[in-house]
Amino acid sequence: MFWKQVRNKEFWQLDFDRQRVIGNCIVDFYVKSLGLVIEIDGESHNEKEDYDSKRDEFMISIGIRIYRISKLRVLHDLENIMIELENYIIQEYKV
Repeated sequence: MFWKQVRNKEFWQLDFDRQRVIGNCIVDFYVKSLGLVIEIDGESHNEKEDYDSKRDEFMISIGIRIYRISKLRVLHDLENIMIELENYIIQEYKV
C-alpha cells in the first residue's frame, strides 16, 4: 500500500527505492537524494529490538536518517501517514 503512494516519483517527485541494500542491511524504502530510510515495522520486527537498534546506529553513523511507520498504521491510516511523512521531510530537510 505504501509503495503505491511513492513509486514512480508520485510523492514529491522523490525517487524511492524498494528493498534497498545498504551495508549489510536491507531497508524497506530508501530515498537517496535525502539520505532517508523508511522502515515499516510489523511482525518481523518483534523481539528484534537489539538488531534494529544496531542497524539504526549503523545507518545514523553513515549519515542516513530513519523514519519508522507501523504496519498497522499503513493498513488503517495511510492518508495521515503520508501527511506526517510530508511534514517530517519539510521539517527535517527544510524543503
